[in-house]
Amino acid sequence: MTTQTYTALITPFKNGKIDEKALENLVEFQIKNGVDGIVPCGTTGESPTLSHEEHNLVIEICTKVANKRVKIMAGTGSNSTEEAIMMTNHAKKIGVDSCLIVAPYYNKPTPNGVYQHFKALNECEIPLIIYNIPGRSVINISDDNLAKISELKNVVGIKDATGDLARVASLRLLVKKEFAYLSGEDATVVGFNAMGGNGVISVTSNIAPKMVSDLQKFTAQNDYKSALEIQDKLTSLHAAMFCETNPIPVKYAASLMGLCSSEIRLPLCEPSSEAKARIEKEMKKLGLI
Repeated sequence: MTTQTYTALITPFKNGKIDEKALENLVEFQIKNGVDGIVPCGTTGESPTLSHEEHNLVIEICTKVANKRVKIMAGTGSNSTEEAIMMTNHAKKIGVDSCLIVAPYYNKPTPNGVYQHFKALNECEIPLIIYNIPGRSVINISDDNLAKISELKNVVGIKDATGDLARVASLRLLVKKEFAYLSGEDATVVGFNAMGGNGVISVTSNIAPKMVSDLQKFTAQNDYKSALEIQDKLTSLHAAMFCETNPIPVKYAASLMGLCSSEIRLPLCEPSSEAKARIEKEMKKLGLI
């Protein structure tokens, strides 16, 4: 399986509404800079504060603009199985390549409940990526349960945002089919791929897509020396992108590059003056602004 770079795309707003033109430009910017795919309506896309209509619109715009030039992995998860099925079916109808399904948050289902959630979504007949992010969902899906979920026909990969590099190694021994292991942690991507991962769903690639994509290409060629050189340059930027809750910093960073406004929806708010200074400093160091 080839190594993939996906961008967890921000959702640009203007006066409280989706900035459709800025969204189109963001997709073009990503494609021009060599990413393999785009993930609209994930955590970074502020999916919790998008209405169903906005959610569908963002996915539609991204799919239409990409026009099969890159893959679209739509965020369609929910803590309501019925809602997740509805959004996944809509994304399938639009023509996305796959759907990213977050572990059901807040409800705290049992391991069997989590399995049944994915089993129900498996019926949508579209490739599904499990999104394991305990910091947001409160659930950390166990390796055994992940392996069981992976047996479902349409479950084809995982976005692992635990930051635990040992998970890749242990999962690879348990999953019995070809599977995409995608890192959800920008700071650990080199180690993740060295442990058997094959890609990233990146926040930082919103503003530095070429560097993030080049790093992945080097790991695919087993050129970890070159990959580390890029990672060393990016490490402080990655840290700055998470100095406050994602996507607050990256949205502000994108505004500094003129990609969109920094407008963000409550309960998230604009970064503090200290965070702004830190973000600007790291971006200037890399010549992004």
